[in-house]
Amino acid sequence: MDAKRLPSGKEKKLKRKKVLEKKKTIDEIIKKASSVKDHLVFFPPFCHYERNGLSVYLESGLGDQLTSPIKKYIQNLLKINMEAPYGSEWPAEEKVKRREMVSPDAHYIFVRKSTNQTPVSESEETNCAGLTGDQNALVGFVHYRFIVEEDVPVVYVYELQLEACAQRKGLGKFLMQLIELIAHKNRMGAVMLTVQKANILAMSFYTSKLSYTISAISPSQIDPLIGSEKSYEIFCKTFDSEAKEKMEGKPQHGR
Repeated sequence: MDAKRLPSGKEKKLKRKKVLEKKKTIDEIIKKASSVKDHLVFFPPFCHYERNGLSVYLESGLGDQLTSPIKKYIQNLLKINMEAPYGSEWPAEEKVKRREMVSPDAHYIFVRKSTNQTPVSESEETNCAGLTGDQNALVGFVHYRFIVEEDVPVVYVYELQLEACAQRKGLGKFLMQLIELIAHKNRMGAVMLTVQKANILAMSFYTSKLSYTISAISPSQIDPLIGSEKSYEIFCKTFDSEAKEKMEGKPQHGR
């Protein structure tokens, strides 16, 4: 018998202690990241976007501090962009999104049209629900949170919504790159998000342009039969070996 081997009871105690210490560390990481009111202050170059005829600036917000006009704007844009992909599920999902929208855990990046923007064409202006005469009107937003998935701290993108006039101009990719920087800055292991299968353009956007993969925790990966009945996929982009193993199901050699 190996004299150095610890009694099983002591081994279990040490293992439990290690698990609790790791949980405490992750909780502290999440708490610290969530306590930051404005993550944009760390990334000045990302506060403005001027490309492809689009000139906008970004500002931060919190779910429990949204004004009534902004709440209404979010609801309207979600309906415009997401009612079709959700189909018959939309009425129930809309209620869920309205609750999620005002959560204290909800962090926002709002996209506003700059005052120096080149005048848009009449057709483009019609496609901008946020253009109500205010030269600094909203044209989109990102809703994200810091949460734990599979014992890994992650940034979960609840919504990335842009109006038609701000789409196909590189802004979506720009905003996701910003989210990834925020994730790195706050020691997150991955960025995750849910996409409706019916939203073909979004599915292609995340996989082809941003190199996101379907996560190991997505229904289609857990059980293909059950996954085929679900209307969504969960995507991820991981930043370290542990997150990659748990989120993508691809263990790193040499760990």
